[in-house]
Amino acid sequence: MILAIANQKGGVGKTTTAINLSAALAAKGLRTLLIDLDPQANSSISFLDVHQLEHTLYDVLAEPGVELRSVVQEVEKQPNLSVAPSSIALAKIESKLLGEIDSHYRLKDALAPVVREYEMIVLDTPPTLGIITVNALVAATHVLIPIQSSYFALEGTDDLIETIDKIKQRANPQLQILGAVITLHDRRTLLARDIQDQIQRAFGDRLFKTTISKSVRLEESPAYRESIFTFAPRSSGAYEYYRLSEEVLSRV
Repeated sequence: MILAIANQKGGVGKTTTAINLSAALAAKGLRTLLIDLDPQANSSISFLDVHQLEHTLYDVLAEPGVELRSVVQEVEKQPNLSVAPSSIALAKIESKLLGEIDSHYRLKDALAPVVREYEMIVLDTPPTLGIITVNALVAATHVLIPIQSSYFALEGTDDLIETIDKIKQRANPQLQILGAVITLHDRRTLLARDIQDQIQRAFGDRLFKTTISKSVRLEESPAYRESIFTFAPRSSGAYEYYRLSEEVLSRV
């Protein structure tokens, strides 16, 4: 399964979900690869010392001779988890691939030689619907949409669904929306409950039952280069992401 975590809205918990869902799947004994497609490289920074890296995903997508396998790094504190790291150079990929006939298929082609080596591949995408996110959707088998529990929660999701539908028509007919997950949720407020109802109406049974609460522990863990499972294994964040991983596996 290749799972793209996508929403062109920023600050919705995409990277937090990518990091901790990958770690939860790895903790279950599944060989998991986290691919960081965001030029901000937050998923990479959360597990690796990025200053030591010679090559990153930019080289894989931009240079024909660089294989994905050559940039993959194993995560020391998390058995079964590897990361294909990003860098700020990835921000230049749009202009680099402009006009290239295979521009939307670069990631899919790069994944082909390694896809059988992993049971789960998670793609962390940037907060845009540009060429990088399109590459992720062309390569993926499923999409998970994190939606922030806020007043403007559903703004922009129509554009994302439309993009997914267009990609399904031609480039990737197998692509499926696995579901949407509510993030940064504060159960104590009436507004959060109203927003949850609103998202429930929009997504129906595609909305995951698990919601991810606002959590200081979840915000702190990347600074220590750890997932929530090694940083604060007894926290609500660890419990929620573990539950989300169970729901994800039950839907596949």
